[in-house]
Amino acid sequence: MGMNLIAKAEVEREAILAGTHFLSGDDACAEGAIAAGCRFFAGYPITPSSEIAERMARRLPQVGGVYLQMEDEIASMAAIIGASCAGAKAMTATSGPGFSLMQENIGLAFMTETPCVVVNVQRGGPSTGMPTLIGQADMMQVRFGSHGDYAVIAYAPASPQEMFDYTIKAFNMAERFRTPTFVMSDELIGHMLERVVIDPDKIKIINRKRPRVEPGERFWPFEPEADLVPPMALAGEGYRIHVTGLTHDERGYPAATEPEVQERMLERMLRKILDHREEIIEYEEVELEDAEIVLVAYGSTARAAMRALRLARERGLKVGMLRLITCWPFPDKKVAELRDAKIIVAEVNAGQMAREVERHARKPVYKVNRLGGEPIHPDEILRKIEEVAQR
Repeated sequence: MGMNLIAKAEVEREAILAGTHFLSGDDACAEGAIAAGCRFFAGYPITPSSEIAERMARRLPQVGGVYLQMEDEIASMAAIIGASCAGAKAMTATSGPGFSLMQENIGLAFMTETPCVVVNVQRGGPSTGMPTLIGQADMMQVRFGSHGDYAVIAYAPASPQEMFDYTIKAFNMAERFRTPTFVMSDELIGHMLERVVIDPDKIKIINRKRPRVEPGERFWPFEPEADLVPPMALAGEGYRIHVTGLTHDERGYPAATEPEVQERMLERMLRKILDHREEIIEYEEVELEDAEIVLVAYGSTARAAMRALRLARERGLKVGMLRLITCWPFPDKKVAELRDAKIIVAEVNAGQMAREVERHARKPVYKVNRLGGEPIHPDEILRKIEEVAQR
């Protein structure tokens, strides 16, 4: 019969590492996953995300979970899809090259509407690149990396505390919308050690919708409810389900030669995310009320931008910041409100999110970029602020 209810309850109480701790971002991510109810991890070691796998390998057996080291990232992604279909909250973690290998199965997760979480601790690239140094150059890959049309939920935490918090949020959004979600960290945040406060009483957990009928009754696994999200039956519980990566109808049956089914299915899958943008999108506003220059940044670079903002304010410059927490869906309406200001986008890439800012601000933006595997220093951003202020 497996674990009895009393023992299971004890494991659940012991699962969350409550209190105040000194954790790296990677370790905080693992603890956030466990606190969110993750009980299955499949992955392949890759710098700078390996510490997530290492901690999950230790922690999951302690809480009745399962850790699998797979032969590669392709198999890792396939494994968490299968585990989720069987009812487990499942996660994998990787970096750029592994993220590339996962893309086909990420598309499968979108097509089959399988909730799961993928963490990408970004490093310098392309290819093998700079395994031990920072990068933020996978921000467009997370949005467009797999083929076809789909809507993405992706978070960019800026501290170990946020690695904990937004890993939980990623699981909640995956379960809420029956979709894969992403935590787009970077090497600096992954390896940074800071205080992380964990209060179990403040942790909100969302679980996927379940069928409202009994096994044996009529149940279509992709028939949506009013919020456009279908309830999810688990493999082996007795419901008649068919899961395929082909275009399929609400019953799950292949309809790969029926354009109207593809149109109907994809429109719903896009709308279930995009129609709930206000529920999903998060950002931080810093001194935007009177800002004549606005910094836009995310992840570790936002920390440098915050310091530059404070130094600029001390010099009498009216500078504010919009920190992207949810990078996808992109906060287009908020960015559109900034079009009267001069906008500077700072990121450790050649300007990926800057393009999206320009698109919605409907104006060129100024850029601060790094490509060599080093973080952007606050002084670099400050110099750009002073340069822009003179224009």
